[in-house]
Amino acid sequence: MKKSQKVLIGAGVCLLALGAAVAIVGPSIYRDYIAAPAADTPALSADESMLPLESGDALDPASLGGVWNVSEGSEAGYRVDEVLNGTDVTVTGRTDEVDGSFTIAETGLTLEAAELTVDVASIATDQPQRDAYFRGQALRTDEHPEATFTLTEPVTLDEAPAAGDAVTALAAGDLTIAGVTRAVTAEVQVRSDGQTAEIVGSIPIAFADFGVEAPNLGFVSVEPNGFVEFQLTAERE
Repeated sequence: MKKSQKVLIGAGVCLLALGAAVAIVGPSIYRDYIAAPAADTPALSADESMLPLESGDALDPASLGGVWNVSEGSEAGYRVDEVLNGTDVTVTGRTDEVDGSFTIAETGLTLEAAELTVDVASIATDQPQRDAYFRGQALRTDEHPEATFTLTEPVTLDEAPAAGDAVTALAAGDLTIAGVTRAVTAEVQVRSDGQTAEIVGSIPIAFADFGVEAPNLGFVSVEPNGFVEFQLTAERE
C-alpha cells in the first residue's frame, strides 16, 4: 500500500473516532471545553517596544522607499467554520513558515510590489488528523507545498502616516493555492516607525475556486468559504 493511501486511511479513521467522541460528549461541550480555541483574528499588536518612536512623530516619506523583507514573528494560515452535529466550531490553522518582500517607491507613498510565500504543508491546527486531510487530500501539498500572493496593482496613499498610526488599504493581487491562481482583494492594516512595520490582513476565499473540496462526513462538515489570514513583521533591507 502506498504511503499516501495509508495517510488518508489513517486520517479517515481518526476523523471517525473524532466523530464518535463528539457524539458521546456532545458537540457544544466539545467546542467549549475540548477543542482548542480558535486563534485571534490578526490585529496590530500596538507593541510600543517594537515601534519606539513616540506616537505622532512624522515619518519622512522618502525614507520609506526601498525593499522591506518579512522577518521573524510572522505567521499565516486559514480560518474556517465547521459544523459538528449542528454546532458551529471555528477552526484556525497557522504556520510561521512565511517569506516575502514589499517594494515601496522612492516617494514612500506607493507600494509597487509585494510577494508572499507560505509553506502550507506546515500549517497546523489542534487536530493532527484534520491536518493530515488538509495536507493530503484537500491541498495535495506533496504536489503544491506552497501558497503565494502577488500584488497586481500598486497601492498609493495620499500622505505618509505618523509613526505608529494604523493605515487601512485594499490590495489587489493573485492568490495561488493548490496550484490554482485566482484574483483576490486583501484588506490590510499597516503601521510602521520607518524601520520596522506590522502588516495584518485577511482574504475571503471560496475553496471551490481553488479546486479544494470542503469535506462532509455527515457528523462534521466544513463551510465552503473561509479566510486566508496573515500577521507579518517586515524590516527594511
